[in-house]
Amino acid sequence: MKVPEIFLIESLHKPGSLAKILTVIGEGGLVIDNLSAVRRDGEKTVWEITLEIDDDVELSLIEKIDRLPNARVLGKSDRVFDRHSGGKIQTVSRLPIATLQELHDIYTPGVARVCLAIQKDPGLAWRYTNIGRTVAIVTNGTAILGLGDIGPFAGLPVMEGKAALLARLANLSGIPILIEEKEPKRLIESIAAIAPSFGAIQLEDIAAPACFEVEEALRARLDRPVLHDDQHGTAVVILATLTSAARRVGLDIRESVIGQIGLGAAGIGIARLLLAFGVRTVLGADISTQAMERLESMGGKRADLNGVMKKSDVVIATTGRKGLIVPEMVRKGQLIFALSNPDPEIEPETAIRQGAVFAADGKSINNVLGFPGLFRGALEARAKTFTDDMLFAASRAISETAPEGELLPSPLDPNVHEAVTKAVFRAAGGKI
Repeated sequence: MKVPEIFLIESLHKPGSLAKILTVIGEGGLVIDNLSAVRRDGEKTVWEITLEIDDDVELSLIEKIDRLPNARVLGKSDRVFDRHSGGKIQTVSRLPIATLQELHDIYTPGVARVCLAIQKDPGLAWRYTNIGRTVAIVTNGTAILGLGDIGPFAGLPVMEGKAALLARLANLSGIPILIEEKEPKRLIESIAAIAPSFGAIQLEDIAAPACFEVEEALRARLDRPVLHDDQHGTAVVILATLTSAARRVGLDIRESVIGQIGLGAAGIGIARLLLAFGVRTVLGADISTQAMERLESMGGKRADLNGVMKKSDVVIATTGRKGLIVPEMVRKGQLIFALSNPDPEIEPETAIRQGAVFAADGKSINNVLGFPGLFRGALEARAKTFTDDMLFAASRAISETAPEGELLPSPLDPNVHEAVTKAVFRAAGGKI
C-alpha cells in the first residue's frame, strides 16, 4: 500500500538541480503531493518533497537520487508526526475564571441553581450547557481508513482529526469516544448509554455489516441525530460531485444507469442515497451475498463487475482493490469515480484515455465537505434525526458553491460549510 513519505533532499543551488531530482521522481512513475524549500545553506538548498510511495520503490528511488552529481537524500521529515505531537484537540473554558465570584458562579455553589432548572425543564440544557455544540465521534476501530481493523486506540488520531475539523470548520466540539467492542448489540448499548452527554452522534470507521445494524438501532432509539459518516457523509459528497459532473456533460442523473462496485459502508450509503434521490437504475457488484441482498432490499439490482462496466453510464468504485477496473472495461462516454485510497481501482488518466468523458479518484473527493455543516445545521435546528431531505440539501449546497469549472469547492473554504449549515438547517425545519 502506498503511504505518504516526506523526503529531505539536498541539492546544489544551481539552475537545473531541482529539475534533475524531479525527473528521477517522474521517471519512477511517482506524483509529488507537496514540494517546499526548507532552508538554504550556502550553495545548497534542502527540499521537503512529499510522495505517496510503496516500500519496495522507496529504496530504489533513494539510490537513484544519490547517484545524481548534484543531490543526496538526507532522510525523512517528521512533519506529520510533529503536527500530531501532543494531540490535535483540547478542551478550553469559554469563560474567564479570575475571581472567586466567577468560580462560585460557574461551579459550586452557583451551578446548583442551573442543575435544578434543567431538572425541571431539560430543554434549558440547550441554553445553559454546550450540548447543542457537542458531537460524539465514536469508533470501535474495525475499519480505520484503508488500514482495516487496527483497534480503536490506534484509530484515535483519526478521531482527533475529525474533532479538529469540526472545531475549525463548524465551531463544534467533537469528542473522540473509543469503544473496545465488536459485537453489535453490546456496541449499541455502550453508545446509547453515553448519548445523553452529546447533542449528536457521529459513527466513524465501524466495519460493515455491523455498522448498518448499529446505526439503524441508534437512530430508532435515540432522540438526537446519528450519522455514520462513512456511509452518508461520503454519499452526500458523491451526489454533489455527480450533480456537478452531470451538469457539465448534460447528463440526467435520475435517468442514468449508475453502477456501484463495492457494497461496504460507503458503497451501500452511496447506492441508498442515489435510489432515494430518484435514480431509476442502480446496479451493484460485491463478492458478499449479504451485501448484494441488502442492495436489492433497497431497490438496487444485482450485477457483477463486467455487467456493471458494460451497462452503466456512471461507475462508482469503493472496493479498496487497486487496479480492479482494467482499461478495456471502460466504455466511451462513461463517468468513472474510482474512490479507493490511496490507490484507485483505475487511474483517472487511464480512464480518460479509454474514452471516459470524466474520471476522478478519492483524493479529489473528500467527505470533509459534508459532515461539519451537516452536524452544525442539524444541531442548530435541534433535529432529532438526519433525513434524506437534509442530506440532499447538503449535497446541493456543496455543488452550488463549486467555483466555475470545478466539480467541488475547496474543503477549506468557510463559505462552503456555512452554506451546508444553512441548507441543512432549513431542510430540518429550523426557523431563524
